[in-house]
Amino acid sequence: MSEAVKLGKSNQEQAVAAWVNYLHQLRLDNLLSALHRQDSNLEDALASVGEAIRKIDLEVVAANRGGVKGMHGFIAEVAEVGVGNARSRIRGGDAVYQWINDNGPVDLMRSGVEIQQKFVAAGGRFGLGAITEHLQKYPDFVASGGKYQIPRDHFEMIQKLHAMPREEAGKLLTRGDGPSFKDWERIQAFFGEGAVGIGSLEPSHLKYSEVQKGAYRVTLEMEADSLRSTDQSLRDDAYQKSRPTLAEGAKATFAAAAIEGGTALVLAVVDKRRAGKQLRDFTARDWGDIAGEANLGVGKGGVRGASIYWLTNFTATSAAVASSIVTAAFGVAEQANKLRRGEIDELEFIENAELVCLETAVSALSSLVGQALIPVPILGAVIGNTVGIIMYKAVSSSLSEREASLIVQYVGEQRALDEQLAARYQELVDKLEASMSDYLGVLERAFSPDVEVALLGSVELALELGVASEEVLNSDEKVLAYFLD
Repeated sequence: MSEAVKLGKSNQEQAVAAWVNYLHQLRLDNLLSALHRQDSNLEDALASVGEAIRKIDLEVVAANRGGVKGMHGFIAEVAEVGVGNARSRIRGGDAVYQWINDNGPVDLMRSGVEIQQKFVAAGGRFGLGAITEHLQKYPDFVASGGKYQIPRDHFEMIQKLHAMPREEAGKLLTRGDGPSFKDWERIQAFFGEGAVGIGSLEPSHLKYSEVQKGAYRVTLEMEADSLRSTDQSLRDDAYQKSRPTLAEGAKATFAAAAIEGGTALVLAVVDKRRAGKQLRDFTARDWGDIAGEANLGVGKGGVRGASIYWLTNFTATSAAVASSIVTAAFGVAEQANKLRRGEIDELEFIENAELVCLETAVSALSSLVGQALIPVPILGAVIGNTVGIIMYKAVSSSLSEREASLIVQYVGEQRALDEQLAARYQELVDKLEASMSDYLGVLERAFSPDVEVALLGSVELALELGVASEEVLNSDEKVLAYFLD
């Protein structure tokens, strides 16, 4: 494979890696952006609730707005604005409610819709009597698109009784703690008049009991806690959306397979063309070889895409390094195949495997540097890989000449040293053989069956082994003194 083809293939591999890394980085960037926005959303939502508490404290309670009987109505208006805006803010929306505060026909505005609140419990009519009075005073309110807002618990009861048939109402409703049949009749009569339909009523975010003078603070503080819970849920959702998915992994795998398969196909055709064949002269065998190369490229590309996606998303591995790991694995596997087929020996296998790993490491480092210097997805990695590989080839080529000279010199020195050591070794062997011959002779005499020879041999052996002469029993006097004294 020519150097240009190898460089093109390396660039294609790093381009795939850079693309997979771009998908990974895009999800992380979206997650960080979502979390940053959510910080602002939570701050704005809590500020809305806090502002509602301050406004109720100063403008309603401290000012005794509405008196004992009407104060809760003004508390409900301000609280509705605070809660409604907070719930919009927590999800990144705008402030949707505005408190009109002019004692006119409209209490609140919500995205252009006029709202009149009726938090009334007197008379047991769930605020419908107050709605009738308001409509008599402002007959065009509903026709112009206005809405009547009542406590959430009142709305739920009205909705239930409105939908209940007479027979069921007669059987289920009592005069005890729950709604009575009389309540059902009032509601049916109210909507039977036709002036206000059920669609013109809507529930408040709050219940009637939650906006009383002694309860609004607890209500709004609980709302703040609920907002924090919603915030955490939104953050969890953002995290889940940022996680790698099987669909995205499959997309990376198929794309890598297609790219590498296409590259292999082109290179196979180019290789045939360089051999001197025109396209029209390609035989079925030639096209079979090309298809085989393309299929191999598809398989390797699929493995590369899946491996890079897994490594970059589930381990602390950059895409460039992940691609190089896969490339090195393919390269070493190819060398192992050659070793098994007997095309190379064990030493060549080790040297080639080391070279493959070194080149993939250079490719990874170059791509990382290129992407850092040129932060354009894929482009930086390809440029960095190209420059790094060319520099590596240039340096390694110039170094190989010097290395060859050093190797020749080293081999010569090693040969001369081997000759010197061989001569010295032979001298030592000869000396050792002579010493062993003398020692074996002494040993033979020391253990001779002839007592006199053995005695003299033992004396000689003791002296040979370094025993002091005065301690050796080499005379009759020494023998008698040793055994009798």
